[in-house]
Amino acid sequence: MTKYIFVTGGVTSSLGKGIISASLAKLLQSRGYSVTIQKFDPYINIDPGTLNPYEHGECYVTEDGAETDLDLGHYERFLNTPTSQANNITTGRIYQNVINKEREGAFLGKTVQVVPHITDEIKRNFRILGEDGKYDIVITELGGTVGDIESLPYIEAVRQFRWEIGSGNSLVIHLTLIPFLAAAGELKTKPTQHSVKMLLEYGIQPDILVCRTEHHLNMDIRKKIALFCNVNINAVIESIDASTIYDVPLLMLKEQLDKTVLTKLKLPHKVEPELTNWKDFLGRLKNPTSEVKIGLVGKYVELPDAYKSIVESFIHAGAKNECKVRITYIPSESLTPENAIDKLQGLHGVLVAPGFGERGFEGKIEAIRYVRENNIPFFGICLGMQCSVVEFGRNVLGFKDASSTEMNPETAHPVIAMMEGQKNVVNKGGTMRLGSYPCHIKKGTKAYTIYGQQDITERHRHRYEFNNEFLKQYEAAGLVPSGINPENGLVEIVELKNHPFFVGAQFHPELKSTVANPHPLFINFVAASMAYARKK
Repeated sequence: MTKYIFVTGGVTSSLGKGIISASLAKLLQSRGYSVTIQKFDPYINIDPGTLNPYEHGECYVTEDGAETDLDLGHYERFLNTPTSQANNITTGRIYQNVINKEREGAFLGKTVQVVPHITDEIKRNFRILGEDGKYDIVITELGGTVGDIESLPYIEAVRQFRWEIGSGNSLVIHLTLIPFLAAAGELKTKPTQHSVKMLLEYGIQPDILVCRTEHHLNMDIRKKIALFCNVNINAVIESIDASTIYDVPLLMLKEQLDKTVLTKLKLPHKVEPELTNWKDFLGRLKNPTSEVKIGLVGKYVELPDAYKSIVESFIHAGAKNECKVRITYIPSESLTPENAIDKLQGLHGVLVAPGFGERGFEGKIEAIRYVRENNIPFFGICLGMQCSVVEFGRNVLGFKDASSTEMNPETAHPVIAMMEGQKNVVNKGGTMRLGSYPCHIKKGTKAYTIYGQQDITERHRHRYEFNNEFLKQYEAAGLVPSGINPENGLVEIVELKNHPFFVGAQFHPELKSTVANPHPLFINFVAASMAYARKK
């Protein structure tokens, strides 16, 4: 029977439930168990696809085309296994499913209520991944904090679910804060006590407490927490601030979180965790032999979480190259023809980030013009690739009004245009070209050298494409379409001849980079930036 672990949070948000969940899953996986993680988000959006990145960070896209919470990116990066639509559920989806059933007549004669109908739907979603026989353990992270109005149905569903599946088949890990009061010079356990007390009011006794702290917890504090919160002393786990999230699995191993979990779930300890490759990655990450400065040009740079997967991909690729990647965030709105040189000077590579809408579009084009003309390594992702096509059209092919129909529907040179299948789409949520699509790479191109194979798949999230009416003119002038979708002929990768590294990808390579498999495009972009830095 599949075992279930629920991870809740108290006192404050952003304590790192996602990282703790991913770290625990990594440890259990390294002991030979098959593990998956799902995230339940308490907001009413059906998915994060329509949320502003400033509000929620990036929207992570799975292989099957689900727009999901950025925590699923952590799950994939740590576990090196893909997630799916079933791994991220929102309150919006839960209510939509229940309301659809009500309209179909599934509840004829019944008053549809939060208990039992909403909680039953939540429990059904708890079970989906556990019932397909692929996983020994399913970890479920509940978004928000205990006590939030919107979290109540989830907490009640956990209470019912645990009672239904019987003792020893599930446990609750509660992540909480032990603040340090500088004035008093001591750590305070009261917020944790109150948080656990609230959980108890809802009928849930946490089995393990993971205590987020800036200072080590001594034995007296652990005993006090254990006594007041009804947990064993070995179930009080310290989660101290770490220099990198990739340290957390080893910190949890030291705290024996995985052993405590297996004991409480009555599972054999099997083997000691096999973490050689993880430690090797950490060793290279922390002991770089060189350093590069890479500019990230985007419109949401005030919140780096908007580009979380890109930042993590640079960490993976940097470690692979034994190189420290220092990212300089450059707001695309601030770039003009007059200041582009000042803002981009001294960088060893420039990545132009994905995005939507007109704001910052011209700034991205200025950045690309500068790096193209000065042979600085360039990497464009999604809108970044589209901007490189527009810039080349304007400044090399002489199409002065070249643009994307997203920004200028009236342009005489729509070098980027909306896909035919998107033109009649009215609803915004979940209607883009989403998820994994094949790409055929031409031999003899830089893309072929990078990937080392002709047929790949990559994940997408966009509505606009390279306009193939202009393909021959671009190819003749030196901007080569090196990757093509074999099914519909759409351009997936462009690259510039006679440039050290100038690659644009219509897809999102950052979504497939993991600790175990850093993405080849990022590895080669960092390597090209290192080569440029050595020349300077």
